[in-house]
Amino acid sequence: MIRWLALLMVLALPSQAMAARDPILVPEVSQHEVKVRQGFIGTELLLFGAILDPSGVRAGRDYDIVVVLKGPTLPIRVREKERIGGIWVNAQTTDFQSAPSFFAVASSAPISKIVDDRTAAIYELGLPFIQLSPTGSIDPDEQRKFTEGLVDLRQRKGLYKEDPNGVKISGQVLYQARISLPSNVQTGTYTAETFAITRGRVIASAIAEVEVKKVGFERLVEVFSQREAFLYGLVAVFLSIGMGWSAGRLFAMV
Repeated sequence: MIRWLALLMVLALPSQAMAARDPILVPEVSQHEVKVRQGFIGTELLLFGAILDPSGVRAGRDYDIVVVLKGPTLPIRVREKERIGGIWVNAQTTDFQSAPSFFAVASSAPISKIVDDRTAAIYELGLPFIQLSPTGSIDPDEQRKFTEGLVDLRQRKGLYKEDPNGVKISGQVLYQARISLPSNVQTGTYTAETFAITRGRVIASAIAEVEVKKVGFERLVEVFSQREAFLYGLVAVFLSIGMGWSAGRLFAMV
């Protein structure tokens, strides 16, 4: 409620303050910090804001809104499975330097009706336009196959998603979009970038950030694994051996 009132106060600014030539995009997020605890089942983020254009251009009539929520980028290796002699084995592989751990796009209309492919690729407006930065020399067809495979895999895990009608516009000034974060999200800083687009051209953009972090016991385990990787590995091995021995003893007594 407080954030909506702040947006309305911006809308009530005197006309002299709105004499700027370019439109002003004012984005906000329902929560700037997501705490991951034991039993975390995911959460839903509300991305909202207002666009103020002194020329009188109105949202929903003269331009569209696109929201892109992107998680931390990480290097990843994608392997292709091949069946040889009835056994599935690793075949070809390719590496990507900067694959987003989470990627979601919501728009007020289908991307193909808002911008051309070139503009969509520049701003990463949609799953087909994610910039993954493959390493090494690879055939374009093979690269496309691995890219589509990675996107499909993460879509099925709920980490990549696209909603062509996910942005709702109110009063041709205010907008909102709801994006769900699944329980398996990567911790780190997420960027929520909003674009105002008219006639295939981005006329305004703005960024808000969301911090996803572990707290409590999960945070202690994460810090320990990072600072004392060797000891963490030993503890994990001994725990596995201990649990296996305990399970064997239990079943031997039955």
